Amino acid sequence: MRRAIGEIDSADAPLTLDDLAARMGLSVAHFQRVFSQWVGVSPKRYQQYLALGQAKSLLRNHFTTLATADAVGLSGSGRLHDLFLRWESMSPGEFKRGAAGLTIRWGHFDSPFGPAVVMATDRGICGLGFTSELGDDATLADLTARWPNAQLLQDADAIRHWAVPALAMQGETRLHMIGAPFQLKVWEALLAIPSGQVTTYSEIAGAIGTPAAMRAVGTAVGRNPVSWLIPCHRALRKSGGLGGYHWGLPVKRAMLAYESARADAATG
Repeated sequence: MRRAIGEIDSADAPLTLDDLAARMGLSVAHFQRVFSQWVGVSPKRYQQYLALGQAKSLLRNHFTTLATADAVGLSGSGRLHDLFLRWESMSPGEFKRGAAGLTIRWGHFDSPFGPAVVMATDRGICGLGFTSELGDDATLADLTARWPNAQLLQDADAIRHWAVPALAMQGETRLHMIGAPFQLKVWEALLAIPSGQVTTYSEIAGAIGTPAAMRAVGTAVGRNPVSWLIPCHRALRKSGGLGGYHWGLPVKRAMLAYESARADAATG
């Protein structure tokens, strides 16, 4: 489905269902069913969310400040997936030692946004990156550089019980984070942004009590080690522009369209 999303994203005009199915080598009925299952809406509806005019409308209608998180509610069926995350940050000693003594297992997994590399300690997922723009080797090197002294083992089966549900936004996700205190504050603020909504770097800076630190906030957003699970893709420039994204702007656009489509489907 990442390849289908890529075809949609790069097309100069909307693609018909027949055309998309043919490009994927699937029957029309099977492609429609699988795409809708992965994304939550039909291919036609998804293309509407990637259209420039629709994207601008979504940004206007869904734009929010982090203060709206107070009204979301954290109990019952209204809880958002992002707020199910159980989070354990690395101790200052572990951070200083570069994770020496920790064993990190990693593997390749499929996701709605293309192939992904997932890494996890015994305490939870500690790294998640997407390979479609950078390639496998560069993505793995980027993620492992954050844990320079850890023992790394390729063992997808050992972490599949965490990785597959997390990428599919199902159930509870456990995270084991590495970061300086300021970075952890920024990542906690990102978790307060409801799915289908966006915010700005300046709003995040204000929410964590450092309104003048927009540049530092942007750096911390870019250093998020578990993209998608901590939704750094929901942070935009003050102008409403997408800004950059560590794993490539096509991935960011796909994530925002995916969440907006699902949010509207849930309320419609």
